[in-house]
Amino acid sequence: MYVFCSDVEGVWVPEVWINVAKKTGIETLKVTTRDINDYDLLMKQRIRILKEHNLTLNDIQNVIATIEPLEGANEMLGWIRSVAQIHMVSDTFIEFATPLMKQLGYPSLFCNYLTVGETGMVEGYNLRQPDQKREVVLAMKQLNYKVVAFGDSYNDISMLKEADAGILFRPPQNVIDDFPQFPVVNNYVELKQLLEKYI
Repeated sequence: MYVFCSDVEGVWVPEVWINVAKKTGIETLKVTTRDINDYDLLMKQRIRILKEHNLTLNDIQNVIATIEPLEGANEMLGWIRSVAQIHMVSDTFIEFATPLMKQLGYPSLFCNYLTVGETGMVEGYNLRQPDQKREVVLAMKQLNYKVVAFGDSYNDISMLKEADAGILFRPPQNVIDDFPQFPVVNNYVELKQLLEKYI
């Protein structure tokens, strides 16, 4: 039996940090795991920028409240749920994800959490465990599931490599160039066509 594991941002919802950058005008917050493959470096950079601009968790959550799923996301998820299980695996944080998961019908989600100070400033981040995306796939395989994984960024690659089948969903060209072994799909129609092989 196959189960599906997917990334969240860039697959089902727009990138949170890009939306924060657009709303605040802070261009340096547009950098994501599609650009940098060192997640720790990226998060430390983000936290520093938030402090420099005195942006609190509440400010970020106010932006997230305006984000809607990508067009066709709920229809695609509805189809997947009718044929298989899906587990979302993300490097986002529970403090960011909750309103987004509500809009997606509360799928199962594995993600991280933030350390927030008394004034509401983000002071740090906490990984559920190192290389969580790969570890979730590995755990599913140890339960005798076969896993198909899909995502769009550098931080999805270890998950895709560990899965029985990995798919890049609308990745930037740099990720395609660096990991040509994975098939690339550019929309939900193409994704569905590939996933149908495993149901």
